[in-house]
Formats: sequence, C-alpha cells, structure tokens
Amino acid sequence: MINFRLDRFLTLYLFRHITKKQTSADDKRIPILMYHSISDEKEKSHPYYHVNTSPAVFDAHMSYLHEKNYSVINLQDLKKSFDARDSTKCVVLTFDDGFYDFFTNAFSILKKYNFSATVFLPTGFIHNERLSFKGKECMTWNEVRHVQSKGINFGSHTVTHLQLNNLSTKEIENEIKLSKNKIEDETGIMVESFSYPYAFPENKEFGITLRTLLKKCGYTNGVTTKIGTANNGDDTFFQPRLPVNTADDILFFEAKLQGSYDWLNKPQIFIKRFK
Repeated sequence: MINFRLDRFLTLYLFRHITKKQTSADDKRIPILMYHSISDEKEKSHPYYHVNTSPAVFDAHMSYLHEKNYSVINLQDLKKSFDARDSTKCVVLTFDDGFYDFFTNAFSILKKYNFSATVFLPTGFIHNERLSFKGKECMTWNEVRHVQSKGINFGSHTVTHLQLNNLSTKEIENEIKLSKNKIEDETGIMVESFSYPYAFPENKEFGITLRTLLKKCGYTNGVTTKIGTANNGDDTFFQPRLPVNTADDILFFEAKLQGSYDWLNKPQIFIKRFK
C-alpha cells in the first residue's frame, strides 16, 4: 500500500502551478538538497520522515540534474553564484551523518556524473575502525580521506549529534569547535561548513548565540533542516535545504528543485513553535 502524501499532493497539484517563476537574476534561488543514507533499507515511518534514498532513485535524481544541465556547486560558491546575476541553474548536494553507504553507493554515482558534494560528519562516530550511528555503519577516516582526494567536501555535523539548544554555551562551542578541529586534523583541509543536527529551533536568541560561536570557530557557512530553496537574502549560517528520499519520484523531485515545495516552510515553523 502506498502512503498518501499530502505534501506531495499539494506541491504538485496546487503550489507547482502558483509558484512564481524566476524572471530575472534577482529572483535566483538555489536548491540545497539534503540526503542522508543512500541504501535500499526500508523504513516503517510515513515517507515524509524517511531519510533513506535507494541507489536507483539517487541515480535517477543525478541523471535528471545532468540531463537538465544543472551546475552542481559547493556551499562556498553560493554567494559567487548569486553575485554572478545570471540564469545558470545551480544546485548543491549535501549528505548528513557520514554513513558508510555514501562511500559504497553514493560516491560511484556522483563520479559517474562528475558531481561533487558536501558530507557532514558527526565526528564522535567517525574513527579509524568502523563505528555505527543510528544503527547504520559510518565511514572510517581512511575512507573520508579517499573520497576527499577525489573532490568530495566535508563539513561538521557536531561531535555527538545532540540537539544543541539543550546544551550550555560552552558545550555548544565544544561540539562545533572540536568536530571542526578533528576533520581538519584528519584531512588537512580547512572546514568552513556546518550542518545543524535535528530540527532548527525557532528561537532568535539561540540563533544569535550559535551564529556568534560559528564565526568565532572559523565557519563561513551552514545549513539546517529548514525547508526551502536558498536565496541571496538568507542567513549564510542557517540556509534552508530540501529533504530528499526514496519516495521522491522525478516529478516531485523536479517540483522541489523549482521551488514548489518551499510552501512547507511556514507550516514547519508553526508546528515547531507549538510542540
């Protein structure tokens, strides 16, 4: 039985038809896609909450980007792309959690299309020997270094993947500083990008604190689980992304890329505020 997805239905049959089309470079929006596990593992929850994308579906997504002439850029290039004020279709690929199936499944597909990506590592679960996080195996440092040498970028996903707004300021700083230092020590490459674990809190004071700490620790950009396509006016440290999983058929995937899924940002904020 296929679960009915209200978000898909409204996106395809309502918001896809009323979404404002990009008419100039000033309207430019860039989708930052959020993947997690690239595997055939089945999930029991509603498809909206799924974090697995089958290799076949992931390949179909990458094939679509290739065929539609999307330019896959890195997070550090977002501002440059906005400043270019042209109509080039750009997309950013991100993967949270550093799962081993990025190495075994996603990487070869990315190479097939000559695409890069940024993988966010919870460094407490990345070691020389294989560890697991959320019941899934993670990459080792040797594997991280291998794909990094082939053009994959890495960012911080904290050390222990805790909900940061439940921690003290010092604990938050340790999570974002120590994870950055560890990745830099293991790869020899400066880490500029940060991915916030879990739902991003709708708390202005917390946002100010976190932004200050990210700047202090040397980050220049970051992403969240806030739904939406990125634009030039977004906070560089808390950019929205588009969640993607196996249930994203090409029609739904295309609609997300075009900004038709951005409507869900407001309901998402409403629900978080009243939880």
